[in-house]
Amino acid sequence: MTVTSVHDPSHREALWELEDAFERGDLISVFGRCTVSYEGRAASDLGAGDRLLVLKPDGAALVHTDEGRQPVNWQPPGSEHHAAIREGRLRVRSTRSNPDETLTVQFSDVHQLSAMAVTGGRDLTLHGSEEDLRTRILDRPDLVEPGFEPKETERPSSAGPMDVFGVDADGTPVVVELKRRRVGPDAVGQLARYVRALREELGIEEGSDDDSGADRNETAPAIRGILVAPSVTDRAAERLADRGFGHVALDPTPAE
Repeated sequence: MTVTSVHDPSHREALWELEDAFERGDLISVFGRCTVSYEGRAASDLGAGDRLLVLKPDGAALVHTDEGRQPVNWQPPGSEHHAAIREGRLRVRSTRSNPDETLTVQFSDVHQLSAMAVTGGRDLTLHGSEEDLRTRILDRPDLVEPGFEPKETERPSSAGPMDVFGVDADGTPVVVELKRRRVGPDAVGQLARYVRALREELGIEEGSDDDSGADRNETAPAIRGILVAPSVTDRAAERLADRGFGHVALDPTPAE
């Protein structure tokens, strides 16, 4: 892999390096003090600051600061990159026409510029995904509980597709929500919406079942809900108990 890296280039040197990198289709990073402006469906401006500009050969442009994982401004793939010298300073623009948008990064100082050819690695293989968790349960339904029988995956409902729908040993409908990581109360609320949607679909009446758990009928639910996740927060455990839902601690992949 050919890598070009220049520290503290002049603005003219940076322009030459960028033009060559554009021609080669390289992945480019430019770090320096700059201002950033955007014009298009809205408008925004960032004052002077040290930032990292990443230009990808597919047209994507990303401006990063020292905080967070998301860029503070960006352009999507399909944009075109252009570089020029304006008033003695390097200016980089990323533009697209549908819709009409322009991201402009004006450098007062260029501290480092790197360009490299990056290939391969585009087919991402996920390990420990919710699909792995679903596969474990379909292969061994008893991991949920003895007698559990899966009937459908991604079962449609008015609240969205349920991860796994099945019945327990007594034939009671069970909605299973899968999460591959430790989760909080939001996951319990999501499971509650699926259970409520299934009750409505099957015409099963019960007391109010809002996400707060207030005024719910204290009788045993005619439809069960089970949250499968490696672990849950204390607040989530309280919400599960309040609703009469179960939790099964299960990792997406078995321990070796």
